[in-house]
Amino acid sequence: MARTRGRTTSGEFDRIVQGDALEVIERLSPETVHLAVTSPPYNVRLPYRGYSDDLPPEEYLGWLKEVWRALFRVLVPGGRFVLNVAPTSIKDFRPLHHDLSRDLRSLGYIMRTEIIWYKQTMGRRTAWGSWKSPSNPHIVPSWEYVLVFSKGQWKLPGDPTAVDISAREFERFSDGFWPIPPERHRHGHPAPFPEELIERVVKFYSYRGNVVLDMFGGTGTVAAVARRLGRHYLHIDSSAEYCAAARERVCAAAPPAGWPIPPPEPEVAAPAAAAHGP
Repeated sequence: MARTRGRTTSGEFDRIVQGDALEVIERLSPETVHLAVTSPPYNVRLPYRGYSDDLPPEEYLGWLKEVWRALFRVLVPGGRFVLNVAPTSIKDFRPLHHDLSRDLRSLGYIMRTEIIWYKQTMGRRTAWGSWKSPSNPHIVPSWEYVLVFSKGQWKLPGDPTAVDISAREFERFSDGFWPIPPERHRHGHPAPFPEELIERVVKFYSYRGNVVLDMFGGTGTVAAVARRLGRHYLHIDSSAEYCAAARERVCAAAPPAGWPIPPPEPEVAAPAAAAHGP
């Protein structure tokens, strides 16, 4: 894919696409994405628009594995995949983060690290299990995992002049405990990213001018932050309502001077499919 400073010429990126994540990724050119950041639907009956969050467990994991397989093809050598996933349930605990990391490693991804996103939500705690007793106490997860993978190699080649992380930010972000409150402005979505979380990921793992993908894009946090930080973006979601909200946010996210990342062009929905993404 030919590139100039702050622009791509392929027409595949700087877009908001309504469609099925797997089908859209499969149409992308190989080795064109530098960083993918997403949080998949957790299959715990969250009220996403345009998606029923209640697949049989093995079907759910099998579907996601096909998405990860398609993503591997479009990542550049050394390209990163940052996957946010929360612990699921208390009484019926399922280690979803272990399932997903196992599947990604089986596909050839290198697992680089896991970050603990501490959400500081203990003030709303109500589930104690057996109060002050070892009979059946509950651990209430006040954190989520941010799992980091790369394709084929640890190093991502890039232009040193396109680095935009400061020394102080690098020191802070390289500590794998990230205390960041959850997003308060939900834009109609049940589980949006806080912008601070995505800012850290984008600055730490990519260069300006790189391409950033979110295949379960929701209301557009990843795409909006990517554009604001001088990265190209591709937002995919099966919900027309979420895509409309994402378009508005991305258009309002002004890129830095010297990096003229364009706003999304008017988009026609991708061909209808059995949409799984939130």
